[in-house]
Amino acid sequence: MEPAAQQSSRRYLLTLSLGALGVVYGDIGTSPLYALRECFRSDRGVLPTPQNVIGVLSLIVWSLIVIISIKYLALVMRADNRGEGGILALMSLAGTRSEEGRRRVILIALGLFGAALLYGDGMITPAISVLSAIEGLEVTTPVFSPFVVPITVIVLVILFMVQRFGTAWVGALFGPVMLLWFAVIAVLGVIHLVQELHVLAAFNPLHALRFFTDNHKRGFLVLGAVFLAVTGGEALYADMGHFGARPIRLAWFIVVFPSLVLNYLGQGALLLHSPKSTAHPFFLLAPHWAQYPLVALATLATVIASQAVISGAYSLTRQAVQLGYAPRIVVKHTSAREIGQIYIPSINWMLMFSAIGLVLAFKASTNLAAAYGVAVTATMAITTALLAVVEREIWHWSWAAVIGVTAPLLAIDLSFFAANIVKIVEGGWFPLVVGITVYTLMTTWHTGRTILTQRLAEQSLSVDDFLRDLKNNVIPRVPGTAIFMSRSRSGIPITLLHNLKHNKVVHRNVVLLNIDVAETARVAEEQRYEWEELGSGVFRLIVRVGFIEDPNLPELLSRIEGPIKFPPMMTSYFLGRETLIATNAPGMAVWRDELFVWMSRNASSASHYFALPPNQVIELGAQIEM
Repeated sequence: MEPAAQQSSRRYLLTLSLGALGVVYGDIGTSPLYALRECFRSDRGVLPTPQNVIGVLSLIVWSLIVIISIKYLALVMRADNRGEGGILALMSLAGTRSEEGRRRVILIALGLFGAALLYGDGMITPAISVLSAIEGLEVTTPVFSPFVVPITVIVLVILFMVQRFGTAWVGALFGPVMLLWFAVIAVLGVIHLVQELHVLAAFNPLHALRFFTDNHKRGFLVLGAVFLAVTGGEALYADMGHFGARPIRLAWFIVVFPSLVLNYLGQGALLLHSPKSTAHPFFLLAPHWAQYPLVALATLATVIASQAVISGAYSLTRQAVQLGYAPRIVVKHTSAREIGQIYIPSINWMLMFSAIGLVLAFKASTNLAAAYGVAVTATMAITTALLAVVEREIWHWSWAAVIGVTAPLLAIDLSFFAANIVKIVEGGWFPLVVGITVYTLMTTWHTGRTILTQRLAEQSLSVDDFLRDLKNNVIPRVPGTAIFMSRSRSGIPITLLHNLKHNKVVHRNVVLLNIDVAETARVAEEQRYEWEELGSGVFRLIVRVGFIEDPNLPELLSRIEGPIKFPPMMTSYFLGRETLIATNAPGMAVWRDELFVWMSRNASSASHYFALPPNQVIELGAQIEM
């Protein structure tokens, strides 16, 4: 008999693996709906001859093996930042060994731009996935053609409405559906595979090379469509914090990978038997009587497909806020057991309206496919570059090992990017515009915060002058503890000076509090707090949090060991509420000053973000010229 604890642990692993099917693998799991179809689209000029079909299948199979199995599951997911994944977590991990300077700036710029591009992916994935499933109705009868777009919009609205219940609830609901989906697509593939067993030759990579020599430029451009088979890779890494690496790997190797390969091989076998099936090879795998149920199941699966990028966008946004590249934003936790399972309302609605707008603008999944891939290929190449830094600096690999592993992966990423970049005019411009916009917002916020900190430091009083006045009994003292939150570790915060100016008193205990967000996902408790006694009842306290940890200040202070305690009835929190004015002062261009001011006005309040009790908060205003 197994110990009860071991059985419980195994059941929990299986539960997480089932949830990962519903949340993590929806995107890549529904790629068979359109990936092979796009490879043989008539305007590409690549005919579905036996040599071409085997060649494309070989490209797809080996892309799944190299990009997903080797690169992401075996390598990239090892580069977790204390359990958290995603390109910002990788950027922080790579930057931990880099001092301030050009190299660090380049690493940060790469990570931010890669993260920014994923927001474009988060908008396109729900649109193309759901639209491609609803288009299956056209295979059964053209009567449904006018209703494809309206039905797609309705499905998208329902998808984003259920996000508030969280990925734990969604995973529990969607996991069994995706398990059924993978079983069905595997069976459909096997039915046709056994009729054309020589498609198994696709496992020989020489057929992929022969495809390029036979088709030259046209063959290279088909890579842009082949890439559609692996577009969920980056979202897979971003969602690692939701479920952990082990359940994600388990689900891939036992369920997802075999099912995808069998289905692609089955579609290839269908094309060998019936070359005219290129319009909808996936749906034509099913007999006529099963096509309506298959469309219904595909619709559910594509709703789930959108979950990977949606929850990935939540994770990236929270990391950006904590690392100082985005304004404070409302983050809601949806699971008491898994800290990574969150819901961000503002991001949810932005993605929903964007996805609906794309469906209304492009109207067909084939048109949307042109916009797909540019952003993700660029992000994947950036991930590979950052991984090389981690391999060398964190894992201490030799240069030979780093180059031997990274160079082939980067060559593959750049090949996919080159094949996709030609689609800019057809729609590839959209994710690039989104990426550039988000990157501009992130860098503007970070630079603006740095300038604001400098402006506040210029108005602060030195600690020595303040302590001298306290020692001379010039300033009256009152009972209690006052916490003044400060951006700088030097000087007296302007909020303390304003309190002194208006109220003419200082509390018996004064704590100058700095919140320091570490470049690790979580901070060990022994490294959490740092006290400095300045004298005359004045202390400086540094509280460190990881970039995925909640900065719940009252809870953090309740666990602290130090020279003073923080009883709720005797503790007050003093916050600054700055009114920012854009000027021509050195720092940023005026338009970026204006943008930073607008972002500041729309940020969540500090008291809400730090979970401060409203009846213990005093806000003091100040006017700052940027």
